Amino acid sequence: MQSATLTIEEYEKIIPYTDIIEGAHTLRYSTPNTMTQWRVQSLRTKEPDTLTWIAGFQNGDILVDVGANVGMYTIWAAKTREVQVFAFEPESQNYALLNKNIYINQMSGWVRAYSVALSDTEGFSDLYLSQFSAGGSCHTFGEQVDFNLNPFNSAFNQGCYCTTLDKLVAQGIVPAPHHIKIDVDGIEHKVIKGSATTLTNPKLQSVLIELNTNLELHRDLISYMKGLGYGLSQEQLNIAIRTSGTFTGVGNHIFRRDLA
Repeated sequence: MQSATLTIEEYEKIIPYTDIIEGAHTLRYSTPNTMTQWRVQSLRTKEPDTLTWIAGFQNGDILVDVGANVGMYTIWAAKTREVQVFAFEPESQNYALLNKNIYINQMSGWVRAYSVALSDTEGFSDLYLSQFSAGGSCHTFGEQVDFNLNPFNSAFNQGCYCTTLDKLVAQGIVPAPHHIKIDVDGIEHKVIKGSATTLTNPKLQSVLIELNTNLELHRDLISYMKGLGYGLSQEQLNIAIRTSGTFTGVGNHIFRRDLA
């Protein structure tokens, strides 16, 4: 029996997308594998507090998305709230899909994506990948550790450049933001350290940080942010922090000035 094969021309015509409807908006995401398709299918249920947070943005606000992955929340914020997004995603396959999602949603006027890591220093190092797959996560810049900051064997080491949010803002590359989202699977404390000046800008209204409450370094960030004049909602934390599974104790902490 002759096996079925695709020509290059036929293969090029296969363009898997998954759409999601939000009010009057149709958001389209490129979904070349099951992981990226799952990200779309679980968008409303995986982190509903993130969507509620975004719903409170004002048109024209500026969002910095640190660890944007393929742009699930970047596209959601830009398209449903008409906010300007500066998205940072260093992993090569995710960065390519992030830009593709910006393109197919015609959001190039609203979103600018950068293939660099953000941390507390500047320079070249390695990005240690947990898996080499589009839509993957739990990658770490500069340290071969997992989300618990324990050593792990990376699937692939990618060359990468890193800088700080403070330097980008000081140079005028990124405007002082109204909102910041940080989800980098372990080194959130380093991103915060590299954003120390930006966090004190009165223009900044809220900061969403995925924290691992099992780590003292992350627990210390709660006191640090409160000391800067940000408050937390216990109701939001009750929804966000996972109580079972691999990521028990991990969850979004949404720091807001109006809750201080």
